[in-house]
Amino acid sequence: MPGPPESPIHDDLEQEAKRLLDEVVRRDLRMRLIGGMAIRLLAGDALHPAFHREIQDLDFIVARRHGREAESLLEDAGYVGDERFNALNGARRMLFVDPGHDRQIDIFVETFEMCHSLPLAERLDVVPCTLPAAEVLMTKLQIVDLNAKDRADLYALLLSHDVDEVDEGFVNGRRIAELSSRDWGLQRTFELNLERLRAGLDEQPLNDVERAELTRRIEALGELMEQAPKSRKWKLRARVGERKRWYEQPEEVDRAG
Repeated sequence: MPGPPESPIHDDLEQEAKRLLDEVVRRDLRMRLIGGMAIRLLAGDALHPAFHREIQDLDFIVARRHGREAESLLEDAGYVGDERFNALNGARRMLFVDPGHDRQIDIFVETFEMCHSLPLAERLDVVPCTLPAAEVLMTKLQIVDLNAKDRADLYALLLSHDVDEVDEGFVNGRRIAELSSRDWGLQRTFELNLERLRAGLDEQPLNDVERAELTRRIEALGELMEQAPKSRKWKLRARVGERKRWYEQPEEVDRAG
């Protein structure tokens, strides 16, 4: 009897991400890569060696109307859906596993909801393959309990992308300020994490020029947020400040299987 068919999934996760993205293009899906692998692809050759890390899993965002097609794509590509999780949460989030490599794919549907809610689907068509650098940055910058891995990802993205008010090749600071000006809590978390990044620069294996450049870009983001006109809702929430919790505590998701 013939043995089981070989898995089409690449051992190398970067090659696997590119294989899936090629299939996204072929099927014309509004689906983009986020997370650590998105940062690696966005940075390209400009990724600083100090912030190169092993990436375990892949994360995507998909438009709601393409959710079913994204599910079919991953199953055709060799992945197994977490039936229970997807049945309960599939309208907003889906999980798939690569059983041969003990890796996971996390699909956010339309909106990214962790410590804060980010309307990422609004910007699925801005750049190919990944979300724009500003959106990828915000998925990390919204983490209240920022760990070393996420801090390194933020440094990597900011060191490879200057801050401007356009998307191609830059972190679009205007977009970040636009979202934070609607939501005091989101801006507060962004401010706290920018301060953490600034305070931790001396611990990073960088030269003086690189530290100065990161400092400038961190400050540029802070200034854009501070200067952006604020909504009435933002001003009302600002009066309460930190007396009331301004973020959600995301639940830990068990790996499928």
